[in-house]
Amino acid sequence: MRKIILHISVSLDGFFEGPGHDIGWSLVDEELHQHMNDTLRTMGAFIHGRVTYELMAEFWPTADDDPENAGSVAEFAGIWRDMPKYVYSRTLTEAGWGSTIVREVDPEAIRALKAEPGGDLVVGGPMLADAFRRHGLIDEYRIYVHPVLIGRGTPLFRDTDTRTSLSLAETRRFGNGVVMLRYDVEGAEESGSGG
Repeated sequence: MRKIILHISVSLDGFFEGPGHDIGWSLVDEELHQHMNDTLRTMGAFIHGRVTYELMAEFWPTADDDPENAGSVAEFAGIWRDMPKYVYSRTLTEAGWGSTIVREVDPEAIRALKAEPGGDLVVGGPMLADAFRRHGLIDEYRIYVHPVLIGRGTPLFRDTDTRTSLSLAETRRFGNGVVMLRYDVEGAEESGSGG
């Protein structure tokens, strides 16, 4: 069975983004970007909320047309464009680049999607991740902690009465000071695809 993986960057003080969707504080250099490309190209689909999808769709579909976006940035443009995407939104009427619009987080439908063949599924964005977490649908957390305190913004995790036990599976320090923490959810179903 495929895993659902939360793959996301966060400031040291726990924010996914600053006010106004600001992610300019993130320290994504060539080493980190290449690592993310190598990780994400093996996945089976991206799962986005509307806001994340719209932010991605503003830049990535044509990012490799700009000669200044050489290397890993241009490479990710192709990865994002070609990857199947599930976009959770109650308001979007259309979404391009291999996207399927989904109206509600239906745990049974998501479990059926996990049972399909292919690579693991990557969920991004704090609001959608929160909904998946509340339904016990996240199997693995890959949190990229950036060495910066941004003070305020959108927190990665929302308050909940549910406790989730995690097991540290991997750590990695990048040259720019970002640390990747990979946790398995204890008791989550085993995946056959890895990642």
